[in-house]
This record gives sequence, structure tokens and C-alpha cells, in this order.
Amino acid sequence: MFSFFKKKNIVAHIKLNGVIGNAGKFKQGIDFAGQEEIIEKAFSLKKAKAVAITINSPGGSPVQSHLIYKFIRAQAKKNKMKVMVFAEDVAASGGYLIACAGDEIYANSSSIIGSIGVIYSSFGFTELIKKIGVERRVHTAGKNKSSLDPFQEEKSEDIERLKNIQLDLHKDFIKVVEDSRGVKLKTDGIELFSGEFWAGSKAKELGLIDGLGNANEILKEKFGENVVIKKFEKPKGWFSKKFSSSFNQVDQLANIVEERSIWQRYGF
Repeated sequence: MFSFFKKKNIVAHIKLNGVIGNAGKFKQGIDFAGQEEIIEKAFSLKKAKAVAITINSPGGSPVQSHLIYKFIRAQAKKNKMKVMVFAEDVAASGGYLIACAGDEIYANSSSIIGSIGVIYSSFGFTELIKKIGVERRVHTAGKNKSSLDPFQEEKSEDIERLKNIQLDLHKDFIKVVEDSRGVKLKTDGIELFSGEFWAGSKAKELGLIDGLGNANEILKEKFGENVVIKKFEKPKGWFSKKFSSSFNQVDQLANIVEERSIWQRYGF
């Protein structure tokens, strides 16, 4: 009789989609500066039972990933709010690092999860410039200023220096995962931190996620069929609206190639 007046549970919902960092010509990736206000507003929603975060990202900048991860955890602690993360197609590398901000992580059985590692990639053009008759001239103050210059031969000391940096970043990543997942992790002879990635069903077995399902069904299961999901999204600014439609073809192609090269590591 009085079901009409029954109190409804409220959940704030944020969606993070894309490469992490300043990707593309007009910097349209996921970054801390672009998400800080949205995250803060979501955690400030009065009477909210939890904050849900849907993430679809192949990774990107380790710094931006850490900044977003730490800010989510700080807001959760400040507002005493539970965080539930839902992976869509991909939550890999920095995308999975951000997912670790969740008290609970869910994914589709076919989602790509993991890739707990660090990668650096570039091209070498030394033979090309010789072939076309180009002379490379570099003048530096500081002997290591031209490290990893793609137009010069690789140096063993440069590679060793890069490897050491990557190992430090990898350790930071591993610590985040271990702090977040703790005893839930089940190695069973599998090296979780090798950079390998898995489908959602296997990721659940390994303890990288807590369950399978999408945001709508899990939130209804947890908070009732009448749960109110309040979405918080970053509005597209006038500048990006105007100029996204006026890219020349070269700019558009470069932007697509840059982002697709990261997505395609995971078959997307």
C-alpha cells in the first residue's frame, strides 16, 4: 500500500573511457585534471550509498593512473563511501591500476583484465636517414640529454637506465595491486605481474576481480530494483566541440593511429 513512498537507494556513477593521459591532438584522454571535479562531485552526492565507476581503458600514463587512483581512494576515505568498479571491454595496464581503487571490481566474462607491467615503445630511423641522405645534428648540455633519440643508434647505457626506471614503475604498480586485492589474489603458479592479461572469467579465478556482471545488474542486485543511478559526466567543452569537427584529415589520422595502437594490444 505504501510502496510508492518507499525510500530509494542512490548510487553515484562515473564513466572513464579512453586512453589514460594526454592522447591525441587536443588531449582527449583520461587525465586527473579533467576528472578531478567530476570525481569530487560524485563522492559529495548526498545520501549516496556508493560510488560506481565504469572503466574502459587500455592504459596509458602511469602518473595520471596513479593520480586518479589515489584521488578516488582519498575521496572514499573522506566521505566514508564504498567504491564499486565495473570494467567494460578493457581494464588493462593503467586502466586496471585505476580499477584497483574499487572496494569491489566487476567485469564481463569477455572483458580484458590485467597487463600489470610497464612498456616503452618507439622506432629507430638511423638506417632511413642514411638512405635518404639526411645528416642528424644534435647539440646538448648534459651527456644524457639525447637518450633514446630515435635518429641515433641505441646505446646500452640508455637501455639500462630505461629498464631501471621501468622496474621502479612496475614495483609501484605491483604495490597498488597487492594493497588493493590482498589475500584475494590467487597465483596458482601463474605470474600475475608479468604483463600478461586475461579474460574476465579467468581474472575472477585469479582474484583480480570480484565477480562477473555489468553495472546495472550488479547495482540492482546490491541496492534493489529501484536503485537510482545518478550519472556524473564531464561536459564536452565548446572548444573541443568546435575543433573536433574541424580537424584536417592528417590530424584525424594521426589521432586515430595513436590511440588505436594502444587499444590494439588487447585485440580492440
